[in-house]
Amino acid sequence: MIKRGSLWILALGLIILTLPALACGLPSQTAPTATPQVEILFQDDFSNPESGWDRRQDSDGETDYTGDGAYRIRVETPNLEVWANPGRNFTDVRIEVDAAKVAGPDDNDFGVLCRYVDTQNFYFFLISSDGYFGIGKKVNGETQVIGAENLESHTAIRQGTTTNHIRADCAGNTLSLYANGVLLRTVNDDTFQEGDIGLTAGTYTEPGVEILFDNFVVYKP
Repeated sequence: MIKRGSLWILALGLIILTLPALACGLPSQTAPTATPQVEILFQDDFSNPESGWDRRQDSDGETDYTGDGAYRIRVETPNLEVWANPGRNFTDVRIEVDAAKVAGPDDNDFGVLCRYVDTQNFYFFLISSDGYFGIGKKVNGETQVIGAENLESHTAIRQGTTTNHIRADCAGNTLSLYANGVLLRTVNDDTFQEGDIGLTAGTYTEPGVEILFDNFVVYKP
């Protein structure tokens, strides 16, 4: 007759012998990989009207803080682009901003600038309230869409007065435009290497476009 204590010792021995076998069947556990921190080079929620952006108003339109945490670009002249800059200088950047049309026609354009050298030389990244997009540049005052003849349409762009999240990457000679997390186009160009950043909005045949921007962030790509 085996005593109760002997049963316990025997059972314990079985458990000890079984554990290594079980351990061999388990998937290996690795330490979680730390998510790399993205470096923020500049950001603005437009709550401070002294943060450095242009503040202008004339018959052509307006670039100014709204006073309640956004930045406004209004264009009152047909076939005109209006832009604003904070007076910074960068080489490679990833720019993100929220933008929404609050007045005027859907036949418009709005977006961000990078490597802004002066009023005649810079890159632009545009979408429109009727679903079009384009990457382009102004060189010595001449405007050119890169990688296409004209702006093209994409279903990722929210039309009308709905807010769009715009992202533009300027990394080396690679330029990329995203809308609401969807890559719209990537092109290559090496005309400009550094410059200011900015916001822009424009009209075509009908004036009165008003775009509000918020949550502007510039990351190191």
